[in-house]
Amino acid sequence: MAKLILKSPEEFKKLIGNNLGKSDWKLVDQKKINIFAEATEDFQWIHVDNEKAKNESPLKNTIAHGYLSLSLIPKFINEIWECQNLKLILNYGSDKIRFISPVICNNYIRANVSVLDAKDYKGGILLKSKVDIEIKNNDKLAVSAETLSLLYSLN
Repeated sequence: MAKLILKSPEEFKKLIGNNLGKSDWKLVDQKKINIFAEATEDFQWIHVDNEKAKNESPLKNTIAHGYLSLSLIPKFINEIWECQNLKLILNYGSDKIRFISPVICNNYIRANVSVLDAKDYKGGILLKSKVDIEIKNNDKLAVSAETLSLLYSLN
């Protein structure tokens, strides 16, 4: 799918209720999981101990941290849309985050993004997006979240 190009943050107001598209699939391998564990100091065995996970986990493999999947949202969004005349984007928060299904090591994930709301706020546009993180060859989502971003125009 082609990247959506918007001329300004204000254009999101016209896209309320619309799907903006899906990102490319991204491999979540053990290297990525280990790097995330190192960065967050979350070394729970289900994420980093292949042998123990193989023997003791019902999934028979390590799984990605839920927050690893969530942290990829900005990367996925950059693949889906680009906003020209944009000075700055700030993360404002997230609502209704749900970790629905584990991302097993070597799964591929991608984001499916829709606009829930866009309104004037503090000199910018407050964008509320629905972000569903899908797992390749799995009917269940990995994560579903409503993200809030503040977008400021150059003008």
